[in-house]
Amino acid sequence: MSTSKHDDQPFRVYTAASIGPAMRHYRKEAGLTQAELADKVGLTREYLSRLEQGHESEQLRRVVAILRELGVRATLQKADW
Repeated sequence: MSTSKHDDQPFRVYTAASIGPAMRHYRKEAGLTQAELADKVGLTREYLSRLEQGHESEQLRRVVAILRELGVRATLQKADW
């Protein structure tokens, strides 16, 4: 079990790059390697690695810009579904 400061706290999304640490945290919590998760969602391991490292994609930048313009704050946390 992970003992990071985010075990019970949601990840706040301020920029597209801030999504990466949350992805890494939840992937590790799920016990998946980058290769396993990438295969499950149809990405390359290299692309997933870049996202986890905080490299922004154009799509993520656009989503965050839309949310910011709408005055919406995004948080990521473990789903109960």
